[in-house]
Amino acid sequence: MTASPAISVVMAAYNGGALIEETIASVLAQTFADFELVVVDDCSTDDTLARLRAIADPRVRVIESAANGGPVVARNTAFTAVRGAYIVGLDQDDLCHPDRFAAQKAWLDNHPECVLVASAVDLIEQGVVRPESGERARMPQATSPALLAWRLWFGNPLVWSSVMVRAEAVRRLDVFERTDRLFAEDFDFYRRIAAHGTIARIDRPLLTYRIHPGGASQRYTARMVESATAVLAEPYAALFGDAASGSARLALTHFTGGAAVPDLITLHRLNLVLARVHARAMAAIAPSDDEHGAIMAEYARLWWQMADATVRSGSLPRVVVSACCPKELGARHPRPLRAASSALIGAARALRARWCA
Repeated sequence: MTASPAISVVMAAYNGGALIEETIASVLAQTFADFELVVVDDCSTDDTLARLRAIADPRVRVIESAANGGPVVARNTAFTAVRGAYIVGLDQDDLCHPDRFAAQKAWLDNHPECVLVASAVDLIEQGVVRPESGERARMPQATSPALLAWRLWFGNPLVWSSVMVRAEAVRRLDVFERTDRLFAEDFDFYRRIAAHGTIARIDRPLLTYRIHPGGASQRYTARMVESATAVLAEPYAALFGDAASGSARLALTHFTGGAAVPDLITLHRLNLVLARVHARAMAAIAPSDDEHGAIMAEYARLWWQMADATVRSGSLPRVVVSACCPKELGARHPRPLRAASSALIGAARALRARWCA
């Protein structure tokens, strides 16, 4: 057997024939060449397996599943076969930038306390590539381990396909990914691996994330929310007891999900959940002054994103929503023009709803 590679890429493949070759080409084009790509074909019914078999590069190892078990089972199978010191997560339809492996390996080499490093991503939709920004951004442009640790208390801040993790840290877990957290298995993985070191993000895009109707995040939204709720309910149990699941769903749906709050009672309840979780998170993280400022800026960004959606929906007027803003976030909207347009749209929708009642 040849010497173990420095990096092992883990990929689950299922009916990805239309895109998987482009994804694998982006791996083979890496400037850091000491890697293996372990692909588990999960009983594809299209030509995915034939396309994989046709790849001549010896760094690509293809494992054929005996039965279709889903992406979590496929990744767990791939993990049992990896030999590298670092593991890269990659879905079959996303694209690595050429220096991705080199940049992330250098980060982990230089930060021994860090067990996982992700990256910012570009988005590709209908053939158009653009930076992840604005309301669609999971995270602000600048991050820190403290900010990521805070975000993990409210939802998933990272893109799985952008992740590199230390294999030795993964082996301390009971299982690589948990099958009962399907479609939030990455979020669950980050929370579990965080017990063994810090999580960081390189704040420049090293991956292009593909948005298309066949993607899991578009097809399985309800199951994703259900699984993510179960992930957050575990740490929330100490704070909310039997109300942990409901509290987690509130945070995921409205705070990190940005969905409109339907009424004032729900908004008050959400604020109480956020306040308790925020206090618990800050006590655990103990951020520096600069980190504290960045966390509060992210708290405000997410809160006002939810507030905009609420006002625009017409469920609550702007003056009521603004009055409910937690005092530590500041009662003034950080984007006045956006606030004004949201108020106008919301007022029109509320008026139309009254006419149609």
